[in-house]
Amino acid sequence: MSETIEKPVQGGAAELKAHRLRELREFLMTRRARVTPAEAGLPDGGARRRTPGLRREEVAVLAGVGASWYQWLEQGRDISVSPQVLDAVARVLRMSSAERRHLYVLAGLNPPALEVAAADRNMCDGLRRLIDTWMPYPAHIMDAYWNCVMYNDAAAAVLGMRPGIRQNCLIAFFSDDVYRSRSKSWEVNAEQVVAQFRAACSECPDDDGFARIVEEAKAASAEFVELWERRDIAPGGQLAKELQHPLVGTLFFESTQLRVPARPDLSIVLHTPQPHTDTARKVEWLASPVGRRGEPPRFPVR
Repeated sequence: MSETIEKPVQGGAAELKAHRLRELREFLMTRRARVTPAEAGLPDGGARRRTPGLRREEVAVLAGVGASWYQWLEQGRDISVSPQVLDAVARVLRMSSAERRHLYVLAGLNPPALEVAAADRNMCDGLRRLIDTWMPYPAHIMDAYWNCVMYNDAAAAVLGMRPGIRQNCLIAFFSDDVYRSRSKSWEVNAEQVVAQFRAACSECPDDDGFARIVEEAKAASAEFVELWERRDIAPGGQLAKELQHPLVGTLFFESTQLRVPARPDLSIVLHTPQPHTDTARKVEWLASPVGRRGEPPRFPVR
């Protein structure tokens, strides 16, 4: 009985590996074909060159690898590869960060972190429009270290985000008196917040930027120190929040962290009113002209 179970599994794994190596072959061929000798710093070869792209042996020379080895790699043979060699091939073939990650996956290695392409660095204008469109619900965007990059008007009115405070969501969570006075779920959420930040740190273990934020949070809050020493880990996801707003009373939200693949350095945090509550009506009032003036709502506040 065990043999009949194991054989299909082994066959399936072999088929997946064969598919991956075929994709590797096709991927390398198409990347090589699009790079001209001039782009690689080589003479074009004149009439002797039948295709506009690089030859295999040219890629091998420029990458500093053996011609036979590169031929085997492009043929999709099952050979040993190293990150250093793949990086050299990716450089010669002028691969983007996303293409380099794809090359690693096809070669059977753990892919490196995705870097932000120059063409994607101007996405912040579109992300600003996104969180402004999320009105009247709170939304903000933070970088990898949880520094707040931007926030909408509802985040200011509901969460207390404002100029003049430490613009880091972890440190503000523990040190901002306005947010803490409004957060009725602070004690419950604190454990999850710290565990999520530790998970973010674990993605970049050699990044000193995370260490500096942790040290600053430790200096700001003994409660953070206690939670940090627990070494709990939790992925960024949804977090239930109960807030007490001075004008409209109790608000219930689900905050959700979203990642944009093209901007892995940023996370979008959207707050959605919890169902079966009157939170939506209350934040709509806060965003209205009378609410912005600080007038009390015209409905019962609980």
